[in-house]
Amino acid sequence: MTDKKFEILNRETLFQGYFRVDRYHIQHERFNGEWGQPYTREVFHRSRQVTGVLLFDPQRDKVVMVEQFRAGTLVLGEHPWLMEIVLGLVDANESPEQAGRREALEEAGCTIAELQPIANYYSSPGGTSEHISLFVGRTTAPADGSIHGIESENEDIKVHVLDAARAIGLIYGNKIRDSQTLVALQWFAMHHTELRSRWLVSDVGTPII
Repeated sequence: MTDKKFEILNRETLFQGYFRVDRYHIQHERFNGEWGQPYTREVFHRSRQVTGVLLFDPQRDKVVMVEQFRAGTLVLGEHPWLMEIVLGLVDANESPEQAGRREALEEAGCTIAELQPIANYYSSPGGTSEHISLFVGRTTAPADGSIHGIESENEDIKVHVLDAARAIGLIYGNKIRDSQTLVALQWFAMHHTELRSRWLVSDVGTPII
C-alpha cells in the first residue's frame, strides 16, 4: 500500500452520549504526490474494540446463537430482533479474548474452553472507528431457549442452540443481518469439519466420526 502523509488539523466533538460523534478536519497527500485541500469527516465512535464469538459445541455438533433487540434495524423499518453470535464491547484494560469469554457467559451462559481467532477488521472504516475481533469458541451448549443478559443494561437475550448444518444454512437462506455473524458463519462453513475433528481429538484423545 502507498505510504502517504496526513495531518489532523482539528477535532471537535459534535455529540457525546452513550456513543460519540467527532468532526475531523483532515489534510493528506494525494496519489500524485501533492497535498490536497483540507476537508472534514464525521466519525462515529461506538467503541474502538468489539469482540464477537461463534460458540461451537463439537461433542453435539451444535452452534450457540443469541437473539436480542437491535434499535439500528428498528429505525429502518425492519424487524428489530436479530439472531447473532455473542458480541460485546471490550472494556478498559481487557483483551479481546477476555471480553469474548465474559460476553459468552453474560449473554449465553457459556464457559469457553478454547478460543481460536477468525478475523480482525473495521466494520465500516469510512465513518466509524469500530474494530471487530472475531473468534470461534469451544463450549458445551446450554439449554435451548434460556434467557440471559445484564438487567442494568436492559439486556434481554434468548439462547438458540442449532445443529451446525442449520446454522450454516442461515447464510444461504439470507437470514443473517449483521456483518459479524455473517463473517463468522462463512468462516465456520469452510472450517467446520476440520475444526470439529480437531476439537474432538483435543477433548477425548481420539477422533469421533
